[in-house]
Amino acid sequence: MTSYPRTDEGREWEDILPVRQWLYQTPEQILIKASNGASDFGNKFGQPLICGSVLTFEHQENGEKYAYDKVIMLAGGVGYGTQRDCLKGHPEKGNKVVVMGGDNYRIGLGGGSVSSVETGRYSSGIELNAVQRANAEMQKRAYNVVRALCEEDNNPIVSIHDHGSAGHVNCLSELVEENGGLIHMDKLPIGDQTLSAKEIIANESQERMGLLIDESAIEHVQKIADRERAPMYTVGETTGDARFAFEQADGVRPFDLAVDQMFGSSPKTYMVDKTVERHYENVSYETSKLNEYIRRVLQLEAVACKDWLTNKVDRSVTGKIARQQCQGEIQLPLSDCGVVALDYRGEKGIATSLGHAPQAALANPAAGSVLSVAEALTNIVWAPMAEGLDSVSLSANWMWPCRAQEGEDARLYTAVKALSDFCCSLQINVPTGKDSLSMTQKYPNGEKIISPGTVIVSAGGEVSDVKKVVSPVLVNDEKSTIYHIDFSFDKLRLGGSAFAQSLNKIGDDVPTVQNPEYFRDAFLAVQELVNKGLIMAGHDISAGGLITTLLEMCFSNMEGGMEISLNKIKEDDITKILFAENPGIVIQVKNKHKEEVKKILEDAGIGYVKLGKPTEERHILVEKGDATYQFGIDYLRDVWYSTSYLLDCKQSMNGCAKKRFENYKKQPLEFVFDKSFTGKLSQFGLNPDRRTPTGIKAAIIREKGTNGEREMAICSIWQDLM
Repeated sequence: MTSYPRTDEGREWEDILPVRQWLYQTPEQILIKASNGASDFGNKFGQPLICGSVLTFEHQENGEKYAYDKVIMLAGGVGYGTQRDCLKGHPEKGNKVVVMGGDNYRIGLGGGSVSSVETGRYSSGIELNAVQRANAEMQKRAYNVVRALCEEDNNPIVSIHDHGSAGHVNCLSELVEENGGLIHMDKLPIGDQTLSAKEIIANESQERMGLLIDESAIEHVQKIADRERAPMYTVGETTGDARFAFEQADGVRPFDLAVDQMFGSSPKTYMVDKTVERHYENVSYETSKLNEYIRRVLQLEAVACKDWLTNKVDRSVTGKIARQQCQGEIQLPLSDCGVVALDYRGEKGIATSLGHAPQAALANPAAGSVLSVAEALTNIVWAPMAEGLDSVSLSANWMWPCRAQEGEDARLYTAVKALSDFCCSLQINVPTGKDSLSMTQKYPNGEKIISPGTVIVSAGGEVSDVKKVVSPVLVNDEKSTIYHIDFSFDKLRLGGSAFAQSLNKIGDDVPTVQNPEYFRDAFLAVQELVNKGLIMAGHDISAGGLITTLLEMCFSNMEGGMEISLNKIKEDDITKILFAENPGIVIQVKNKHKEEVKKILEDAGIGYVKLGKPTEERHILVEKGDATYQFGIDYLRDVWYSTSYLLDCKQSMNGCAKKRFENYKKQPLEFVFDKSFTGKLSQFGLNPDRRTPTGIKAAIIREKGTNGEREMAICSIWQDLM
């Protein structure tokens, strides 16, 4: 999330605030370079990027200035493990404390502290030096060791913790817990000999793991670390004296504290605030300008094509990716969720999705929280969850400008409580999350820009069958019907929408989910449809509203469109119908399955509206009352893609961005197989269930720059090469 990148003139919504003297990088540079970093690191680390989101925003009203000048960059991971490996062991006296990974340097020191204050408060030197320097190769080495230990019959790791804010003192203290421990500072890897004791103890250099290992297993773990070339250091042990200390070689202890003081007597912070009501002008509009409004909305970075991002990330490494961002004949980034298979032959997997609504949260923090959860869930609903909503867990990541102005702390409390209440009603847990409560940037001239209070919700859960995940791409079958299913049980409202943002408004009239129980029932009903294979295509309604949903379902096709009637929707205002972002979905159903689908929805008490059907014409024809509106799919797709093109121009050389823009719609995927091809290994005399070695030995290179050793190994085994 950044402020507006200002990639082109004529985007009126970007003129709401003047260009600032950006402290470090422009928003445009941050968008490009941050995504470059994520792409580069993910590729080197060997992990795919299968799901994501972008949002840009600036606003000025009532003398207050809001923008993501202090940028939000959130990265998350989803995976799986056995219960044995997920549960933390109990530290016992004599366990060894191990640090695995890189050396301690001054660079990055204080990153946790600097991220927790207003940007611009300190000198640029201090703030820039607090930025961590990544080493993907080192992280992959440590990861390989941990994975190898988890794959053994007996995992020797008692507990494990990453190094983050506060460095060794935070990580290692959480390993030893109430047992207590002694860390020998001369055993820690020191890359910079000028570091003070304080700088060593709190060192935040990345790509390090802290492990607690039973003493009897140290030699075995060391052999695996040597094999993976992961630097490993035995730096201390648990003591059983309920104290945690760092000791120098000369016996001096610069840090020595009773663990009950660390864990049980932490200082309490009391935040006193009062509720301040802030109101924002509702958006005004004219029905005659619908085409102009659609063009504006489709160009917002939050709504527009993300090809400039997805074309540079590794979306398939590991060979287990069942659903990534790009879909359809021309592979456009339209997916609602990402899905990864658990193994190479099974059906089970893991799904993940995102949701956020900071514009709505400005007007109504409670509604913003609810909408964020709702969007994450209407994105993940297309994957058949093993136990419906009971399979889903959420992560709530709070970025809020606390103390930036009166009332923000109270707004945060309201937002957190609303999310908690909504999730309790849905019976969904939120076991993890993160916070940064200083989302404010100060400039040398005294100007203060507040980043809107934001919660980013990510959802994850087990998928029963990765082959049943529903695509958002419309199937050009006239013998099918398109339906709208509302999840909000609320009136259509334009407050906090992309439409309002494109006209430089927020609006007070924000949608929410009026009935959480209804939302849960709707989710489970759609899940039943997904599991039974009754949905041909489906897409959620979020940024950009219903019209964006319908267009996106057609964008990745070369042919076909829709004929849509809005007469059955109980709202006279077509602008609200097309642009409101009330949580909901659109589904396509074969006509022969219509009655079964209706029965499932009606038995669950879920309302639905027939919208229309696919058509051969390359347009979306919308009818409301006596009026008919025609929207050209191919023209609007270029408008939607133009934002990606403008950003791509800044990151691609030699006219490649222009060539891509000209050709993206001219190269549909075509799969041509020999008529004799069955898609089965048995056709070639291969047996994937073989467990006897062939006698052939193969070397699979695993070195810097490689990340696909596991899928290479399984392919070699299947082809009788190993």
